Amino acid sequence: MKKSIFILLVGMFGITNAQIPTGYYNGTDGLTGQALKTKLSQIVTNGHQDKGYNWNVFSSADRDKYYEKDNSVLDIYSENPTGPDPYNFSMGANQCGNYNGEGVCYNREHTIPKSTFDDRTPMHNDYQHLLPTDGYVNGKRSNWPYGEVGTATWTSKNGSKLGSSKLNGYGGTVFEPINEFKGDIARIYFYFATRYQSQITTFNYDMYDGSTFKVFAEPFLSMLLRWHQQDPVSQKEIDRNGAVYAYQGNRNPYIDHPEYIAQIWGTVLAVDDASFSKNLTIAPNPVKGNTIQVTGDKDLKQFKKAFIYNTVGQNVQTIENPFQNGNTITLKNLPKGVYILKTGELNTKFIVD
Repeated sequence: MKKSIFILLVGMFGITNAQIPTGYYNGTDGLTGQALKTKLSQIVTNGHQDKGYNWNVFSSADRDKYYEKDNSVLDIYSENPTGPDPYNFSMGANQCGNYNGEGVCYNREHTIPKSTFDDRTPMHNDYQHLLPTDGYVNGKRSNWPYGEVGTATWTSKNGSKLGSSKLNGYGGTVFEPINEFKGDIARIYFYFATRYQSQITTFNYDMYDGSTFKVFAEPFLSMLLRWHQQDPVSQKEIDRNGAVYAYQGNRNPYIDHPEYIAQIWGTVLAVDDASFSKNLTIAPNPVKGNTIQVTGDKDLKQFKKAFIYNTVGQNVQTIENPFQNGNTITLKNLPKGVYILKTGELNTKFIVD
């Protein structure tokens, strides 16, 4: 089982995949932001072959070699990473037709709902975002966006949930996979936003903001970044990426190079309030003007720099020697929002109102 990593700031991920073809990412060195995303879009579009809508790739890409290691279908909606699965499917033997509950059959889950792109190809047949999943759970997920559930109306046997969103800024119905596969979903979504960059503005989805570059609306972008950080790339994803590449000729760059996500979309501070320092406070909070008073139970003069980050992990202000002449910091025209002050090992959250 992968271990979820809860850290303040996630740096570069260093997983090496020996299966990456030599030269596949030529031309990406030194690029960031829109330029990097556009180059990756060109790379993953070139060579992509639409092989139609079938079951073939699952037999090589989605067998359980990682948990029970029984070669059954690896279904993210039924897999129990900490114990026995509630049920298993045999590859090729339990494909859906009819079902009336969990554990009857598996089908093909479009992680990005096919209704959002009107069943168009090649996205309909793109196995970088097609996964084998329990048919009944797939039906429950329906076209709802992925999110984080506050009150569940239904829970699958492995703990995936459908219910009302607890994301600040979105109050609709969402589907939440278990923690083990949240990073997998996030990296699939970043792939899709890159592969179909030139068409994405014509797709209709609550998770999108209508832009070509950013693609994802808040609070979904921050959620996907957090999922990506907290659930790092697994061997399952690496192997699946290689199998899909062998099948349809393109790769998910964010499995091969997870650091590309931060270079394009930034990072989030993957912490909740319990992770902030209890001995560092800011007043007033919310901030009404351009100055804040910082206090702590340590000698703050020892800290040579203070950093202010926004909620997507971008450094919006750096203060040199912040506490040499007192504990007052002047903010530089920060827009309204939530920010993190970090100095040394101390960190705390404040709001600009």
